[in-house]
Amino acid sequence: MTTDIHDPPALAMIHTVPGIIPVLNELVGLHLPGWRPFNMLDESLLGNTIREGTLSRQTMRRLATHIWSAVDAGASAVLVTCSSLGPAVDAAMPLCPVPIFRIDDGMAIEAIQRGNRIGVLATLATTMDPTTRLIERHAHRMGRNVFVTSRLCEGAFDKLRNGDRAAHDAMIREGLALLVGSVDVVVLAQASMANALNEMSEISVPVLTSPELGVLHMSSALNVRSRPQG
Repeated sequence: MTTDIHDPPALAMIHTVPGIIPVLNELVGLHLPGWRPFNMLDESLLGNTIREGTLSRQTMRRLATHIWSAVDAGASAVLVTCSSLGPAVDAAMPLCPVPIFRIDDGMAIEAIQRGNRIGVLATLATTMDPTTRLIERHAHRMGRNVFVTSRLCEGAFDKLRNGDRAAHDAMIREGLALLVGSVDVVVLAQASMANALNEMSEISVPVLTSPELGVLHMSSALNVRSRPQG
């Protein structure tokens, strides 16, 4: 594929949940001015991972195929927005000819800067281990000791998948209330969890979500100046 030198650079975003696509498009417009996003959705990547209870080699290979397809389509960078696929993104990085990012990198780094006792709240068991390992890896790189406490909101993702966002969000808020007393900061392990904070009043510790922090991290890595807000 040939690209005109005056065309804006393209950002491919690979999703497994359709609901976060509008949010990510808006954040890219805000924090990556001059970049043109395009979206690739494959719900089966996450569906198969949930069904199998682990990130299989086949799913990792299939994600790599999507990444290479994005590059062939002209992407100058790739963002994978599903935290459960994080290890597959790590595996693809050394071979990918363009920068590739995990949505939760920025959140993990910010959490470590906020405190040593980090709570991880997830709605999928398949996301818990990748998120915890990512935090520990960044902490090691930054020379910090962290203590991670995890809590699973079991059944919440099924509510979301069945269209009951209100019940999903309520379960997240309940899990959050049980976690905040013993940690310095909480991270919500999936981008799809961020909406639950809209109905909460003041929270005693910072609660971090991945969409905006992920795009800001990517913007910094790509050396892009964000649009002024306000």
